[in-house]
Amino acid sequence: MNASFTIRPAEAADFPGITRLLTEAALPLDGLDSHKNFLVLCQEGNQDRNQDRKMIGCAALERYGRSVLLRSVAVEPSARGQGLGRRLVEQALQHARRDGVAEIILLTTTAARFFERLGFRPIRREDAPEPMRASAEFRGACPDTAAVLRLVLK
Repeated sequence: MNASFTIRPAEAADFPGITRLLTEAALPLDGLDSHKNFLVLCQEGNQDRNQDRKMIGCAALERYGRSVLLRSVAVEPSARGQGLGRRLVEQALQHARRDGVAEIILLTTTAARFFERLGFRPIRREDAPEPMRASAEFRGACPDTAAVLRLVLK
């Protein structure tokens, strides 16, 4: 089956699927209160698009002033290696640029190299903006051993 992929803002009905993706990827659910800051990646088949749509990825942007925490980036294991994670992150970066964000910060225990290939650079945890360090991600959802990376937007 030929499939195309779309990235769109999440809707309320997407939240169970987002939760499933994050749980399967062993990513924290702490601090997630809704779908409102998520983008979802959907695979659409050849048939009726409304009937044949499957969520296979997600990413969230949490705003802290002119900085954003990129979190909850997940792609179903069967869909990895096709550049879909890159497309999802690039779409999130476009949204951040459009919204006037100056920098994007993320924490990761497994994907530092992936994000470095997208232009993110390691920083010290204490160099993240102070309001962001009060987030659930920094307070414990991600371990202290997680790499902290930053991308300055132009």
